[in-house]
Parts: sequence; C-alpha cells; structure tokens
Amino acid sequence: MSSYHTNTSQTEALYKEKGSKFYAFAHPVNSEADIKTIQEAYRKQFYDARHHCFAWILGLGEQQWRANDDGEPAHSAGDPILGQIKAHGLTNTLVIVIRYFGGTKLGVGGLIQAYKTATEMALSKAQILEIFEMIEVRLAFSYEMLSQAERLVTDYDIEVKERDYQETCVISGRLKKDLLERFKEKTADLYSITIDIGNDSE
Repeated sequence: MSSYHTNTSQTEALYKEKGSKFYAFAHPVNSEADIKTIQEAYRKQFYDARHHCFAWILGLGEQQWRANDDGEPAHSAGDPILGQIKAHGLTNTLVIVIRYFGGTKLGVGGLIQAYKTATEMALSKAQILEIFEMIEVRLAFSYEMLSQAERLVTDYDIEVKERDYQETCVISGRLKKDLLERFKEKTADLYSITIDIGNDSE
C-alpha cells in the first residue's frame, strides 16, 4: 500500500435505540499518546456513562490496531466499531462510542448493530484525506542541466524541500512511492544528473 486515507477533523453522531443513547466520536490520530489523551478527555466529560467502547487503527497497512468492548458482551462493540473504520478504508483514526443505558437490553445482535450504526454515522461526516507514502530523493547536477532537472520535478510531482544552486546544483525533496519505479526508469540513463534515493518518509 503506497497511500492511505484518514479523517481530517473530529466528527460526531448520536444514535438512539430503545432508550439507549450511543454517542460516537471520530478523531484523526497519529500516535497511541494522542489516543490516550482523547480517551481521558471523554472519560472526564462523560464520567457517568456506563460504557466507553472504542477502536483505532494506526499506520499503513493496519500496522497497529485495537478494539475494546469496555464491559459490553465480547465482540459486540469494539469489533463493529473497528469494522466500520476498515469499511471506510481509514487509518490513523480513532472512534469512541459512549453508551448511556436506556433500561432495555438490546441483546448481542442489537448491540452490534447499534455500535456499527453510530460509528458509520460519525464517519460518514468525515472529510477524508489521501496521504501518500513518500521517498526522499536528491538530484545533483550542473547548472546547465537545471531545466531538465526542474522538468523531472514537475513530471513526477516531487515535493521540493530545498533548492541549492551553487557550483553543483541540488534539489532535495520527496517522491510518491508509487512513482518510484517509473522515476528510476526515466532517470536510469541521465548520467548528467546524479540521483540519490533515500528512506521512506511520512
């Protein structure tokens, strides 16, 4: 996977079922520290709620994830929340669903549907951003090759971080990883431009 999607701002929704209220909150996150901070804030704000269920995914290719039922029957809350994050193709995303019990038991099937629906309602409001996995690149060349180097920057949508036009000109930036093989093929015979490929970056 060379790109991923994440929600760019907090969204929320309220789903009601047989007196129970399910408050769903979706957040973009970058680390487990972010997740912990957000969870603590909601536990303080909704201190009287019976359940604070959640799920999250971090990293490309679902590198890290967790789902928690917080006292609900096993797999009736965290898994449906996680399933909706995956269904929307998102990562670096946390969803917390807070339940206030309404006096009528919903059963495992009813809980699964309620947590799934609340999460879907919150995520459907999210503004989705595609983030590409990037590779560091460095182009070194003589001034006479400046126009050709700049053409590479334009043609391959290189995100320039620095231009240094001294005796030896250097352009440093980031290339989308899914363009790397085409970029290598294009520059393989360009002996007048030295190409260095660096590490992955976010």
